Amino acid sequence: MNTTGWRTVTGLVLAWMSLAACLARAAQVGDWLTVATYNVQNYTLSDRRLPEGGFRPDYPKPEAEKKALRAVIRSLGADIIALQEVGGAPFLNELRRDLAAEGVAYPYGDAELGADEIRGLAILSRVPLGRVTLHRDLKARRHGAEEDAAVRRGLLEVELPAPGGAITIFVVHLKSRLTDDKQDAGAEDLRVAEAQAVRDRVLEIFPEPATARFLIMGDCNDTPGSRALKALQARGKTDIATWLDAVDERGQRWTHAYAQIGVYSRFDQVLVAEGLRRGNPRNVSARVAGEPWAELAAASDHRPLVVRLRTQPDASRP
Repeated sequence: MNTTGWRTVTGLVLAWMSLAACLARAAQVGDWLTVATYNVQNYTLSDRRLPEGGFRPDYPKPEAEKKALRAVIRSLGADIIALQEVGGAPFLNELRRDLAAEGVAYPYGDAELGADEIRGLAILSRVPLGRVTLHRDLKARRHGAEEDAAVRRGLLEVELPAPGGAITIFVVHLKSRLTDDKQDAGAEDLRVAEAQAVRDRVLEIFPEPATARFLIMGDCNDTPGSRALKALQARGKTDIATWLDAVDERGQRWTHAYAQIGVYSRFDQVLVAEGLRRGNPRNVSARVAGEPWAELAAASDHRPLVVRLRTQPDASRP
């Protein structure tokens, strides 16, 4: 590209950033905060079977799916969205640009890739963020043996300055159930090992979880009560965080649809530290996004979880 071309591209990027900043300049963290987690199903280059037929390797997410995804994100009304399966910064920037063009600005954010160089973790925010770190060095142990790069997506740590003290969001995406390992059916042992590695890193950062202010959220590829979820919730007699129940407008709890075989599961999870609850469950609540129904089905095989929390919890108030 020649110099004139680069100037044009730079000008467009700066114009978009200016628009996003104008749309979001009034956004600040208040007494309440809405945080969502959403697996956006391969917002990256991926091998795909196209709706019109045929197979394409390294193909971007189809435009119809992107349009539906943006409609879902607009409907959430979230201040911050933790994303899974984003192919790095260029893909996140495209999503931010297209949302801004539709009047929804998320001027702050980051996308990082771990050992999995295709599907990474990302954050979108309407409000200013503090430090954002991808922990790529997590090691998982299965059967007593250390495995390098076992936590393939890493752990994304996002610091949010807020009234009452900083809130930290830990974004996770644990191993799926697809595996060639005949000794670990459904990759359950590996998923447990990843959860233990995540839990141990959270405890390194917050050695006193009873007074800490953090969320652990994302696609855990496992259900409430599973070994992996139990590993995230506690280590021995030390409680780490409390699992949040959530339902949609129809009273349904599932967040992942394996539509080909008619299996619907609660794979997406949110755990909240006691420092955000302060003994009052009403300080934090969660719901499964059930609308807009058609766009949810078209955008991803997951549905978002949306959390509303009080940034300055007061146990004496409802």
